[in-house]
Amino acid sequence: MSNLSLRTYFAAAALAACLPLATFAATAAAPASTPAPAATPVAVPGVNLPDFTTLVDKVGPSVVNIRTTTRVSSSSSDLHGLPPGMDDGDMSEFFRRFFGIPMPGTPRGGGGSGGGNGGGSGGDQGGDSGGSQGNRSAPQDSPDNQDNSEQSSGVGSGFIMSADGYVMTNAHVVDDADTIYVTLTDKREFKAKLIGVDERTDVAVVKIQATSLPAITIGDSNKVRVGEWVLAIGSPFGLDNTVTAGIVSAKGRDTGDYLPFIQTDVAVNPGNSGGPLINMAGEVIGINSQIYSRTGGFMGISFAIPIDEAMRVADQLKTTGKVTRGRIAVAIGEVTKEVADSLGLPKAQGALVSSVEAGGPADKAGIQPGDIILKYNGHDVATATDLPRMVGDTKPGTKATITVWRKGESRDLPITIAEMQPDKVAKAETKKTPPPKASASNTLGIAVSDIPADQKKALKLTNGVTVDAVEGPAARAGFQKGDIILRIGDTDITSAKQFDAVAQNVDPSKMVAVLVRRGDNTQFVPLRPRAPAQK
Repeated sequence: MSNLSLRTYFAAAALAACLPLATFAATAAAPASTPAPAATPVAVPGVNLPDFTTLVDKVGPSVVNIRTTTRVSSSSSDLHGLPPGMDDGDMSEFFRRFFGIPMPGTPRGGGGSGGGNGGGSGGDQGGDSGGSQGNRSAPQDSPDNQDNSEQSSGVGSGFIMSADGYVMTNAHVVDDADTIYVTLTDKREFKAKLIGVDERTDVAVVKIQATSLPAITIGDSNKVRVGEWVLAIGSPFGLDNTVTAGIVSAKGRDTGDYLPFIQTDVAVNPGNSGGPLINMAGEVIGINSQIYSRTGGFMGISFAIPIDEAMRVADQLKTTGKVTRGRIAVAIGEVTKEVADSLGLPKAQGALVSSVEAGGPADKAGIQPGDIILKYNGHDVATATDLPRMVGDTKPGTKATITVWRKGESRDLPITIAEMQPDKVAKAETKKTPPPKASASNTLGIAVSDIPADQKKALKLTNGVTVDAVEGPAARAGFQKGDIILRIGDTDITSAKQFDAVAQNVDPSKMVAVLVRRGDNTQFVPLRPRAPAQK
């Protein structure tokens, strides 16, 4: 399954509608039955299962419940504080079916109103559903009676970073909230101030007015080992201080986001978002953030933000209220095995530069489309997703060194890191290409023509030819009319005549990497030439 299709099943694990309290009341009212005799534990030689009781006693008080509210007009706040997604008709049916009585506040025998949309959205992907906590005691630093225009919008989890009231959670837990409430394990509830949010990493910091709080111990996510026991504490479906346990399934899991996640099989459900992932030493090593789900519920795979990354973000949020990142202004892609083999790289690694922003740091440093970035400041770039994290963690204005692979050799390029800003894409005017001047019957199956000088200038090109027709191997490799071929292997293509000469001399027994520009993106396309025609 590709990253794109996989990401369609990633659901932010926060904000779920609470279960009606009446469900528990009905259970409690059931007549008690004779307790069954206690089962005799069976000892399994050589097997020592972990005991989490001491760990939970130690860490539990540092975990908090977070609920958010939004302001709504008085005309839309008359749904009796129902969970988002449930209207009066749904609640009326619940009371009728389980209790045989009409919903309180409605005439006997009458049902609630039918239509009405709830405040949250879920769907079969388990997306951010709103969460309602129903009636709660007022926070101790707010009036006893809340404004009736304030409606619960979500519920999640968090943990106390420091004794003076800083709390970390997920950005999507507090996103778009008008008011944030933090509830401690001793049932004290505070109205929190939002310090800062970083959507790119899904980290947020809030502050409550309290002192001497039980701060959690920060661990080292770099020391996490696959297979070790971990546990999560949070508020799944609004159920405070719920503990689940499991093991670390994988590290550095790339889901297409900015961070490499810790993958676990710990049961994480909507409402667990922002809660801590704890190791056996009682240290937080991650923030539970996402689940893989087709239904919205837990399916055995959950993802946590490494605490080292989260703390770097949190420190900036506490200091400035925002996160500043570095950028070098390039678009990158993965390096496939076929490309690596055809370019002489020992293994498929690094980040393939597909485009370079004109006038940006990379452009000034001499980085070119088709370069493969192998190292950043001496550190290996194993995959394309490593580079944005490395550059992003660099302070703008810092001088760095980037090692690139170009035409069969590596070279070091000095670069000055700029501050991240919205990407700019330069679009050149496209012009009608002249009719084909070459035959597509060559070994590559590509017919090309020269690019007019004015079009080269508009596209900021110094070399290249335009594809006029494709057939055979080129068609199978995905080449299209209008593509611009910049290089074959390590040879820059400067004219249609030269292209034909190079194409006729490629080794038909080996894959050849063709550097192609399409639109604003440039990439290597592996192509296996066909054998030349027999004369």
